Amino acid sequence: MSPSGLSPARLDRMRDVLGAAVERGDVPGLVALVHRRGETHVVTAGAAHAGDGAPMRRDTVFRIASMGKPITAVAAMILVEECRLRLDDPVDDLLPELSGRRVLRSVDGPLDDTVPAARPITVRDLLTFRAGFGAVMAPPGAYPIQRAMDEAGLTAGPDGPGCGPDEWIKRLGALPLVHQPGAGWMYHTAADALGVLVARASGRPFDAFLRERVLEPLGMRDTGFQLPTGELGRLAGSYTPDPATGAPLPRPHPRDGAWHRPPAFPSGGGGPSLLSTADDYLAFCRMLLRKGRYDGGRLLSRPAVELMTRDHLTPEQKAGNEVFFGSGGWGFGLAVDGAQDGLDTRPGRFGWAGGLGTSAYTDPAEELIGVVMTQVAFTSPSAPRVIRDFWTSAYAAIDD
Repeated sequence: MSPSGLSPARLDRMRDVLGAAVERGDVPGLVALVHRRGETHVVTAGAAHAGDGAPMRRDTVFRIASMGKPITAVAAMILVEECRLRLDDPVDDLLPELSGRRVLRSVDGPLDDTVPAARPITVRDLLTFRAGFGAVMAPPGAYPIQRAMDEAGLTAGPDGPGCGPDEWIKRLGALPLVHQPGAGWMYHTAADALGVLVARASGRPFDAFLRERVLEPLGMRDTGFQLPTGELGRLAGSYTPDPATGAPLPRPHPRDGAWHRPPAFPSGGGGPSLLSTADDYLAFCRMLLRKGRYDGGRLLSRPAVELMTRDHLTPEQKAGNEVFFGSGGWGFGLAVDGAQDGLDTRPGRFGWAGGLGTSAYTDPAEELIGVVMTQVAFTSPSAPRVIRDFWTSAYAAIDD
């Protein structure tokens, strides 16, 4: 038996399953890694670009979008351990734009029908997405608050917000909260606010702090918001499924393809500009699996990682958001599986996906990490078939 406890025959079956997804046209190509007990097994299939004969490579660069959220949470926890941030302190001193908030009486109500916030927003609220702002689960533009967020440019464009961090947080602070701080979970926007907080607490631009304190120590050389001109040939395409046929349609290029320039707003939520490779993200996941340790030292303490990777939400706070995490919950910037709903999940598994077609989770009980990168955007918060099949095949390969 392999030291990893993974069956070679069943890993071959995973290769066949993922190859079939490419043959069906679900995705132009993919890179998948399964890591267990020091061994990494790799699957590459298809092409980096639709209609292009150039094969997918292990070092292909992908847009990882919201897979940046756990990285931002780790950056914030570094500052918490250094006592430059404190979990239950209000963010008002560093983010005065978010002080003195008002809260909508009803999510579908007019923007001026509000009540005062019962308490300030805290660092913990941003880490757990309970700050009171975020994605509203309704058809686009259905409610005034959705239209106001769009008009403010808080999320718009293929490159994310078109303004800088200070202007972005100012625009966010001009809008009412959807619910009281701590009362409920809302996706995404808190991670962007957390990125601004990390920058102000550290005194460094957010992308620079990530590079210096997280990415470089872990050897994640291909992860960031920019790509040198000489490396553009490694960047995979980015597509969205045709609603009628499912065929991949090209998405707009951030910065008109000028990846050597930084975006106006390096997003704490990841956004369409964050880039990485499967092996880079595996290095990040291995650090979490090892409770904060990496080959060159320690990034976080074991207690910090354990705090990050447990569910912090009550049933009331989860209500209405089951499509995001099923029977599981949310830690600091990542999902935590709560029950074995199928063969592609396990209790205690944690991680997150990127809406442009990527996913990475870590299972401490099984000592298992899975990373899968594709180029086709999700059409809902639920993972597409190719990613669910990857996880089913990875767990099915366990042979001990």
